[in-house]
Amino acid sequence: MSEIDLTPQTKASNSANTGSSSNDDAPTNAADPSRPVLYSFRRCPYAMRARMALLAADIDVELREVVLRDKPQSMITASPKATVPVLIQPDGSVIDESLEIMVWALVENDPLEWLTPESGTLDDMLVLIAQNDGPFKHHLDRFKYHTRYEDADPAEHRRDAEKILNRLDGRLAVGKYLFGSRPALADFAIAPFIRQFANADREAFDAMPFVHLQRWLEDFLASGFFERAMTKYDQWHEGDAPIIFKAA
Repeated sequence: MSEIDLTPQTKASNSANTGSSSNDDAPTNAADPSRPVLYSFRRCPYAMRARMALLAADIDVELREVVLRDKPQSMITASPKATVPVLIQPDGSVIDESLEIMVWALVENDPLEWLTPESGTLDDMLVLIAQNDGPFKHHLDRFKYHTRYEDADPAEHRRDAEKILNRLDGRLAVGKYLFGSRPALADFAIAPFIRQFANADREAFDAMPFVHLQRWLEDFLASGFFERAMTKYDQWHEGDAPIIFKAA
């Protein structure tokens, strides 16, 4: 069973979001003390999945783009572990784990039913996500960033990561998405890390016999959620006009 709190904490908009991109979705500058604040870093897969869940839940946030080598003190004060994403709610409470931000947002508002997959349960999805966040991320880091880890063998870790990818490919041979014919929480929680693996050596990834996984990743990269979540922002500094990351 999941230990993630599924109790709603704030009121969110009830309007549905399709994930499509348009000029009307462009972030705007407007201060609102009732709006959550999200410290984020565009390329971080953890922050990426949190942003996509906020879009799916139709929750606007004030976005503060962080440069990891120059983290703002206000973020560190809110979350001493100093990793993105960090969500600060209007009452001052902090959520600093990306999956918890995703679930919090979708409990508030889940028009696309990401928490209720067509096949399986939320707990089933959380088990699969834990395999991604644990073993797969372990091997991914030691393959892609092997110089950061003493005695790491990148070829060995790549092979171990590919074993996990093979299992995902098998799931996707049965259904278009990880838990049925429509995307759900697991797809958007895991896809940013598969993208990171693929981008480490795209030619090699495309040559792998994982046709279902490759198709699934391409669908993710073409989605409106990914496109809008990857909008570029300048580094945030204290005193800057607020940038509103708008769901719709």
